Amino acid sequence: MPTRNRVKIYVPESYYHVYNRGVNKRSIFIDDKDYAVFLNLFKRYLTDGSLDRFKRHYINLSSEVKLLAFCLMPNHFHLLIYQNNASGMTNLLQRVLTSYSIYFNKKYRRVGPLFQDIYKASRISSDDYLQHISRYIHLNPKNWKNWEFSSLPFYLGTKQAEWLNQKPILDLFKNEEEYLEFVTDYEDYRQSLEEIESELADH
Repeated sequence: MPTRNRVKIYVPESYYHVYNRGVNKRSIFIDDKDYAVFLNLFKRYLTDGSLDRFKRHYINLSSEVKLLAFCLMPNHFHLLIYQNNASGMTNLLQRVLTSYSIYFNKKYRRVGPLFQDIYKASRISSDDYLQHISRYIHLNPKNWKNWEFSSLPFYLGTKQAEWLNQKPILDLFKNEEEYLEFVTDYEDYRQSLEEIESELADH
C-alpha cells in the first residue's frame, strides 16, 4: 500500500521544507566527495549547459523549481524548495536522489535503497514560518557557523552559486548581517523548534 507521502498532492507556487534520512538511519554522506556529488546534482539540473558523458544537455528545471537553502548532515538532509508548478519538486528530487543513490551504491559496493523512504515535504504557508525554517535548516549542525555543507555561507556572501536562490529569504531582512543575527537568536529558535518538529511528524 502506498504511503501518504507517495500519494500526496503538491501545490504550485509554494515553498516546501524537504527532509530525508538514510535507511535505518545509516550514513548517506561518508566523505567530502559524497557531499560534493550530491550538491553538484542540483547544479546539474538547475543551471544551463550541464552535459552528460555523451555530451548531451541535462534537462534544466530552474523554471519549475528553485533551491533556496540546504543543510547536508552525515545521515540526513534538509532542503528549502520553491516550486512554480505542482510537479517541479518531484521532477527535481527524483532525478537527484536516484542519481545519488546509484553513485553511492557503486562507490561503496552496496545494493538496495539508500534513503529511508520517499522524501517528506512540508508546505510553508507564511513568511514567518519561512524564516524559521531557513534558520532551523542552518542551525542543524552543532558547529553550524563553520559547517561546510550548508547554504549559510551563500547567505552571508562568502560563497556564490547560480543553482541556489537565497533572495526570497534575504528579502525578508534588511541585509545579510540582520539575517545572521536572526540565525543566532536562539531564544526564538527554541520557541519555533517544537512547531517545526510537530509539522514534520505530521507528514
